Amino acid sequence: MSMKEIAREIQGKVANLALRMPISWVNILAGPPIGVDGRTLDGRAQWFLRLLAYSGQPAMHTMSVAEAREDYDAFMKMLGGHPAPVSSILDRTLPGPAGPMRIRIYRPAGSVARLLPTILYFHGGGWVIGSLEGYDLACRYFCARSGCAIVSVDYRLAPEHKFPAAVEDAVAAHRWVAGEAVSLGLDPDRIVVAGDSAGGTLAAVVAQELRHEPHPPCLQWLIYPATDMAGDTRSHQSCGDGFLLTEADMRWFRMHYLHGDGEIGDPRASPLRAADLAGVAPALVFTAGFDPLRDEGRAYAERLQASGVKTIHREFETLIHGFIGMRGVVHAAARAMDDMVAGLRHELAQLGR
Repeated sequence: MSMKEIAREIQGKVANLALRMPISWVNILAGPPIGVDGRTLDGRAQWFLRLLAYSGQPAMHTMSVAEAREDYDAFMKMLGGHPAPVSSILDRTLPGPAGPMRIRIYRPAGSVARLLPTILYFHGGGWVIGSLEGYDLACRYFCARSGCAIVSVDYRLAPEHKFPAAVEDAVAAHRWVAGEAVSLGLDPDRIVVAGDSAGGTLAAVVAQELRHEPHPPCLQWLIYPATDMAGDTRSHQSCGDGFLLTEADMRWFRMHYLHGDGEIGDPRASPLRAADLAGVAPALVFTAGFDPLRDEGRAYAERLQASGVKTIHREFETLIHGFIGMRGVVHAAARAMDDMVAGLRHELAQLGR
């Protein structure tokens, strides 16, 4: 283990201890409650942000791509809680548009179903960072709690592979899983497209692109998705600094992902700008109150509803962007993840009724 890895492990243990202090201490140390747009930030999330500021951690947009990827994966592993028990985890590849593409298949423990419902999961990270390894704890949790198999997709990242490479990989992944589902013990008619942040964008685009396929997605499970690259909503202004994901970070992601501003209007980059959303899969859309992406996520849910698509939108108003990586230290994040999974289980149970 390198000195850098040792230092990060020590830092992680200290952060975990600090974040697990009694809430009465946290409320004192975190300072006066922070409010934005009529919402009050969760006390432990506020304490996390204060600890992050004390740590001297450089802002994402000041890092190299390699540094940002390493730090993001470490963050997800550090704060994601204990590994949830699953039956099996299998790494394999599928034929992608530009060559073999890695996937990781998680199966729930104790399942007796011949064909499992499946969550096709696209990780977040602004299309630039994030990995199968970084999202291992989140995928284990979703698998264990939902009773679904999880297929986590290692789609191509920018800047090495700019738009629309990630979209092409996401579409190819769904087509391959649907085609091979029965041989894998998965149900081709119960494939949920899911993802957080940039991964939520990819899931929304897959639902649009494949709505007329023989085995289209049965549900969309979108966790604080980015739906409009323009970034001109109120929440981008009110929550664009001081709440982990910043406007400067998003410009950094956009610079690496897109070839230029002319691609902002492409619905594969900004699914909110699609001309027609009729016929896409029913959707569960979750947003966070202190997130620059809050308003565009809500706007996408409203567009889906206006297009006749069954849509449930819930805002976790006290939380910040990235909360699925904080299950181990922010109690409100853990509760939110429980609620999101419960909603998914309910909607899957309603299919075909």
